[in-house]
Amino acid sequence: MPEGDTIFRTARTLGRALTGKVVTRFESAYAQLVQADDQAAFAGETVARVEARGKWLLMHFSGGRILATHMLMIGSWHIYRPGERWQEARANLRVLLETADFVAVGFRIPVAKVYTAESLARERAIPQPGSDVLGAEFSAEEAVRRMLGQADVELADALLDQRILAGVGNVFKSEICFLAGVSPFARVGALSRERVESVMEIARKLLAANVLEDSGDQIVTYRGRKRRTTNSSDPAASLWVYGRRGEACRRCGESIQRCLQGKDARVTYWCSRCQPAVPASL
Repeated sequence: MPEGDTIFRTARTLGRALTGKVVTRFESAYAQLVQADDQAAFAGETVARVEARGKWLLMHFSGGRILATHMLMIGSWHIYRPGERWQEARANLRVLLETADFVAVGFRIPVAKVYTAESLARERAIPQPGSDVLGAEFSAEEAVRRMLGQADVELADALLDQRILAGVGNVFKSEICFLAGVSPFARVGALSRERVESVMEIARKLLAANVLEDSGDQIVTYRGRKRRTTNSSDPAASLWVYGRRGEACRRCGESIQRCLQGKDARVTYWCSRCQPAVPASL
């Protein structure tokens, strides 16, 4: 599933291509979106802005409606010039918006809904702006407060709670816990406020480092971008622990471990030596 950095870069690319442009054509494979278009055509409206909200991507239109999409494990947004050959089959099209300059195609997107500002504010599944770790409205202080309110939750599971910290997924969860030197199984209530603040700082820095500009103001897709947390230029050494079960820890040489964690059985990687079950100092 794309994490917050991927959605941020996707929103940035779509925003550069579409913001301020008039929609000339709209298509969708989803009845709810077709009905919304029948009631008030998207064609003729202007794309006001494109926003990343954790793992959700929101397109705001001049008429006040908001198109929210979630990629889950299979969806992606592509940008093309009119007439350019698509990289996916038309059968995989779920949403299409065309302007005079670009065609934005959402392929295999499993979740797509239309909201107003009022209905979006009531939608519990979509994080509020202040919880998006990459958002301009993000407040680390409030995120710390929210996390400390989940005392009985294991740290790795708390990091995945999009109401606490929107945008963190399995990869960053494991990497954040490693860099914080805390076991992913430590209960939040066992951590000091200072340690939780450190975890938040690491989360913000890691995701921010993975959305740094590398293409000027070009219109690019996020595909092919390799996530990196180690600062190593070696592509084979881009992550500390994630996906490295049985391999040597890059710091201490201990074998990296893996398990399924929490009620949702989400995969977690960690180093038992660098992240002891009961850290010496919390």
